[in-house]
This record gives sequence, structure tokens and C-alpha cells, in this order.
Amino acid sequence: MSQAEKQTSIRNLEPPALLLVDDDPLIVESLSMVLQSDFTIYSAESRAQAKSLIQRLETVPSIALVDLGLPPLPHNPDEGFELINELLSYKPNMKILVLSGQSEKENIQHALTLGAVDFVPKPCDITLLKARLQHQIMIVGAEQSQAETGASDDSLLGKSKAIQILHELIVQFADTPFPVIIEGESGTGKELVAQYLHDQSARGTSPFLTINCAAFTAELLDAQLFGHAKGAFTGATSERNGFFEEANQGSLFLDEIGEMPLELQSKLLRVLENGEFYRLGETQARKSSARIIAATNRDLKEEVRTGRFRQDLYHRLSVLTVTVPPLRERGRDSLVLLEHFRRLYAVSMAPFELDKEAENYLLDYSFPGNVRELRNIVIRLGAKYPGKLVSLEELQGELETVVSAFPSSNQDDLFEQAKQELASPGFRLDEKLKDWEKLYVTVALKECGGNLSKAARLLGINRTTLYSRLNRLSISAPEQDADD
Repeated sequence: MSQAEKQTSIRNLEPPALLLVDDDPLIVESLSMVLQSDFTIYSAESRAQAKSLIQRLETVPSIALVDLGLPPLPHNPDEGFELINELLSYKPNMKILVLSGQSEKENIQHALTLGAVDFVPKPCDITLLKARLQHQIMIVGAEQSQAETGASDDSLLGKSKAIQILHELIVQFADTPFPVIIEGESGTGKELVAQYLHDQSARGTSPFLTINCAAFTAELLDAQLFGHAKGAFTGATSERNGFFEEANQGSLFLDEIGEMPLELQSKLLRVLENGEFYRLGETQARKSSARIIAATNRDLKEEVRTGRFRQDLYHRLSVLTVTVPPLRERGRDSLVLLEHFRRLYAVSMAPFELDKEAENYLLDYSFPGNVRELRNIVIRLGAKYPGKLVSLEELQGELETVVSAFPSSNQDDLFEQAKQELASPGFRLDEKLKDWEKLYVTVALKECGGNLSKAARLLGINRTTLYSRLNRLSISAPEQDADD
């Protein structure tokens, strides 16, 4: 038996942890009974309970089974969609299977786009559910084995101009002593950029530590970052080093920095200014030489404007900024990554092939879930069509397609209209784009009956971004948001 096989065998002695989120106690009880022989079950009834549970667990489960209709809006899928986003912010490679009666095609496709790996409609066949879960266990095992052997799930492969510029910035910023903030949409590979910045620097042989600012309460995040004295709070039975001490001369990656509570932002600012911090329960200052790398998918300038993020901290962090391009701006990189993921999972399933029509369609797809979405598409196609040629229709079944609420326009008419407007005195492109943006946002709100979450999905942006644009475009938000 090889070393990798021995390690896999040892892992298999302990049942994997599974997070089960459903507000129906009968479903939770029955699923727990049928799955308890294969999993260690952690259950929650709501998004808030799931978040609280994860914050208490030492290790975040690798697999989750979640409902879409959760309190306080059990007949609306938006709580479930938000939960998918949150779970992936805690553990980006978590395998989330949706188990829900809200199995309309648009809900299935949106859940998969957000990063869920599978969708099982209720009522479910237990044998089928077990088979789906076992397949994901196999995928988790393959990923763990690849990590142990040094294989890489590399989101930054490609030859596009956008990815070349990104790599050049990484090399340029790697050895500077200043903080770096990494911006980009969810699923683009921001943590991998942080790892590259560390590995290519003189700090590469020192620790690289990662902490997700959204995964902890303010008190626990404080203790994790700065450490604590014995008795500093309930449960602190001994003193403990924080990440700033453990990182030493290495790098500390603060993911989801926009979620850091304001009271901790001042402590982080102090470390950035003079390297000093205090453990919880101590009055003696300590020093840290760790380099700070932060990441966010939020608009931090907007967070500063609304008072949710300190302006002085923003300016300290954003001395150097790296923007990770979305996959839709990377041209043929999607096919390069497709091939990479097919090879990566070849040990678990026979690789499929795309026919030419499907391949061309994929090149034009917008990938709202970015590289994470592409990876999950590869996993699903590999499970459904192992060793087969995948057609356009079969590929489209795995992609999110939003039907436009707007009638198509004649291309020639649009071209002539643009020529006339450009010839008129006082034309300003920014003003014209703002007019178009306002039109689309207004129509989306009308088409969705004032439901901000649905309007945001129709526009291809998140709900927070839509709020920001309503303010910037001077559009009145619905007095009673249909979400509520």
C-alpha cells in the first residue's frame, strides 16, 4: 500500500463531518438517522444557527446538505442562497448539496452558480441522496490526496492578457514590505493570489496563515488574531498565541476583511502603524513583524462612505492593490482551466469531452460564479457523463441562463444611434452609461416587483451592490422591499 493510500485509509476510519441545515425537525431527525453511520452530523435550523455553529466548531465540515427555504422566509429561496455564499466564505472548497422542495429550474441553476455542487429535489430518494453524498466524499478525498502530493488546484492558469498582468503584479508586489489588498468577485481565486504573494517573497519559508474575518464573532476573532491571557473570557482556560504571533516573520492573510467589526479595525490599524498589539486580557504591548495581505469582494470605498469601514485603515491597507480578473474577462483561459480540472479529477472519474458547439458556447458564457463555478461544472459533467462526449444541450443544463427582461434591438439601429450621439456637442460617455445603467436597474426592479434579491440576480450583481447603485443613481429603493 502506498503512503497516499495509507493516509486515505486512516482518514476513512473517522466518519466525515456533515453540516445539515433544514428548519423541519422531522427531516433533520430522519436524515440524521439514515446518515449517522456514514457521517458525524451537525444540524442547524436557520442561516443564523448554521453560522453560530460553524463559529464554535474547531474544523468546518467539508460537506453540507442545506435547504433553500429557511427562516425567517421559508417560502423564499434567498436565505438558502445567502447561506451558500456564507458557507463558501468559511471554507471555499466545501461541497454543498442543496436538498429543497423549491426545485424550479432557475433556483437549481442559481444555487449551482453560487457554488453548490449538487441539487437534490424534495422529497428525495434516500439511496440516491447517499450515492450523491458518497460521490462528494470521493471528490474531497481526491482533493486531499492531491494536496498531500503537491498537486495544485490552480485558478490562475491561463495565457490571457488579464492573467499575465495579474502575475506581473504578484511578482512586482511580492517582496515589498507594504500591505496588499486583493479585490475581486467571489470564486476568482483571491486566496491563491495571497499564497503566491507569500511564496514568491523572501518570507516564503516562514508561515502563511489564513483567517476568515466573517467566520468568527468579534470576541473570537479578537482572540484568534491577537491571542488571549488565561481567564480573559469564559472558556479561556490557558493563554494562547494569536495569528500575529504565530505568523512571526511570515504573512497573515485576512480574508473577507470587509466583514471585520469596527472595534477590531482600530486594533488592526495599530499593528499596521507600529507593529504593536495587545492580547485579550493583557496590558503589555507585543510586537508583530507579519506582513498583512487582505482580500474582499466588497467595494471598500463604499463601505468607508457608509461608515462600515474605517477610512484610515482603508488607506493603510490599499497602498498596493491587486484586482483578480473575473473569468469572463480571461478569454480562452476557461478552456485551459477546464482541461486542468479534468486532469485534476481524473483519478475520481473518467474525463469527458466537449463537442465543438459546446466548447464554443462555454467560451461565450459569463461565468457569474467564476473559477469556482467552472470547477463544479467539471465535477458535475464528469459524474454524469464519464468518458463521454458532452453536447451543447447537456452543457447548457449545467449553466445559469437568465432570460433578459428587455427586447432585443436591431444592431444597425444601435450603431446609427451611437454615431449620431457621438456627433452631438457635449456628449459624455460617463453620462450616457449612467443613463443606461439607471434604465436597466429601474426596469429590473419593475420586472421583479420590487424584490431586490431577484432584481440583483437579473442584473448579475449582488444585493449589496444593488443597494449602492440605487444610492449612486438616486433611485428610490422600494418602501417595502418585496424580500421582506
